[in-house]
Amino acid sequence: MATASRIDLTNQFLIAMPGMADETFEGSVVYLCEHTERGALGLVINKPIDIKLKNLFEKVELRLDCEELAEQSVFFGGPVQTERGFVLHEKRSEGLAQYNSTLSIPGGLEMTTSKDVLEALAEGSGPPRVLVTLGYSGWRAGQLEEELGRNGWLTVDADPAVIFDTPVKLRYGRAVALLGIDPGMLSQEAGHA
Repeated sequence: MATASRIDLTNQFLIAMPGMADETFEGSVVYLCEHTERGALGLVINKPIDIKLKNLFEKVELRLDCEELAEQSVFFGGPVQTERGFVLHEKRSEGLAQYNSTLSIPGGLEMTTSKDVLEALAEGSGPPRVLVTLGYSGWRAGQLEEELGRNGWLTVDADPAVIFDTPVKLRYGRAVALLGIDPGMLSQEAGHA
């Protein structure tokens, strides 16, 4: 008897379908940092909260002098550990040590949870492109697969340009466009043959 192969959605976008039952994720695009047999971890990339990076840095007693960075919004990363910061960023150049508590993601990004990445940003030596969230999105083993089976999410290979270069209000539409479809064509009804 053949065993079912496990899907790995690491470095993919989860795009909430219209009619998403969970209001927390309605209209969300989640970047999946990790998807294993134990479950999945991701960060919502299109829901800014009412906190700027300069305010977050003040809370951890760091000064952020780069005006452009200081005015960036912090994002709602998901409903788990909402008091904790997560920094999604490009990989460091070869030869540079990795930040503490960093998850290296196939495809060129990293997710760091330690203060040293914030210290590097404050000193002007941090990664050039970052998305900072409070909280993350998590699924236990098999939970995400169940939600996919119920037509809760679309998946597509992630494009860092959607995360770092696309205005927040356009991220959902750009993520859907990666599938080659018009967001207006999405329906909340699952099709069955």
